[in-house]
Amino acid sequence: MSLLLLSGGFAVSVSFQDCPSRQEIQGSLKQVQKLLTAHEASYIQSLRNLKKKINLLQSNTAKQTNTCIKLDAPINGRKLGKSHSVSHEVHFLCDPGYELVGSESRVCQESLAWSGQHPTCRDINECASSPCLNGGTCVDEVNQFSCVCAKGWTGATCQTATTGPFVRPSRCTIVQGTTHCTCEPGYTISGRDSNIYIDECELFHNGQAGKLCLHACVNTPGGYRCSCPVGYNVTRDGRSCKDIDECATRQNNCTKDQMCINTYGGFQCVRVDCPKIPNATYVKTSPMRCERNPCPVDNKACSQAPNSFSYHYLAVVSNLSAPRVMFRVSALRPMGDTLRFSLLGGRQARRHFTVQRSDRLTGQLMLVSPVQGAITLEAEVEMSELERRVHLGRYITKITMFVSQYEF
Repeated sequence: MSLLLLSGGFAVSVSFQDCPSRQEIQGSLKQVQKLLTAHEASYIQSLRNLKKKINLLQSNTAKQTNTCIKLDAPINGRKLGKSHSVSHEVHFLCDPGYELVGSESRVCQESLAWSGQHPTCRDINECASSPCLNGGTCVDEVNQFSCVCAKGWTGATCQTATTGPFVRPSRCTIVQGTTHCTCEPGYTISGRDSNIYIDECELFHNGQAGKLCLHACVNTPGGYRCSCPVGYNVTRDGRSCKDIDECATRQNNCTKDQMCINTYGGFQCVRVDCPKIPNATYVKTSPMRCERNPCPVDNKACSQAPNSFSYHYLAVVSNLSAPRVMFRVSALRPMGDTLRFSLLGGRQARRHFTVQRSDRLTGQLMLVSPVQGAITLEAEVEMSELERRVHLGRYITKITMFVSQYEF
């Protein structure tokens, strides 16, 4: 508001500023409030960023300090796994011809010490099963053996005779008035100018199979013949035995809901039924495999049950040399960061078998000692998937091994 005053012939203008209204004051306060809110948001975001950087720095520092000492691969072996951080695993394998002594897997613990024992690879004694026959001497070599045969024997295991009295010409000749005679095959001179009968089976029998005959020797006039047990046929060489496949030739009595498994000297009828486990149900997805049905979201017991069961059957001969790989279990596309392989079952399974890792995704069932047949052995191999030591899935492989009565 302005006023015009007249004084002494002069005009003076005086101006007065109006007071802000209530609405103008409220508008100014709102602007100030918005400005403070923006600054506060920016400050909070800066604190968050700073906190993230501090946490990242602490994490990196922890990773650098919370590690176990580096482990080296054993001599004549390999190490699988490069991380030495807490809760991580490393695995060890031996080269062919060597067996692992110590821990197959070791975990870096929170105490920064490795679990288990330091592994070493020990040379396998291939002569332990006494493979050389007829007095031969076994020489142990790396991943193999050789036989030094006694006089009169040859072959990889000294199984073949080089000489013998069972091949002789049959004729007599007179030289300067003296008669010289030789005998027919299967006979020998008795010392009284007559031929006596030779029992070749008894002559070459020393308590071990595989001399004249792989199984049994039957003496005949002037010779011998070989026979095989039930379930085998004599081969063309007249000495060896070949297993009859009763499943392929339909010489079995298995029913329609059973599967015929050929064994050495016989057969087995098996039926695969899915297991019955509390809180989980299974469905057969193939003749040899059962998979778990989907679990309810809140059913923890169901989700911890094995995801699948696989069934496999092996036929082997008696006294099979060991150690030997009998079966392999592999993961095609693992979901976690770790795979574990373990042997389940009772004392009998652990006496004859062990489980070793052959690479990062494969475990193998090993026969650790020869088995005398006839007997049936069962073993279960569990493959577990883990993510940061949390189980994601379990897969059970059941292996049944039918061991024959015979070594062929």
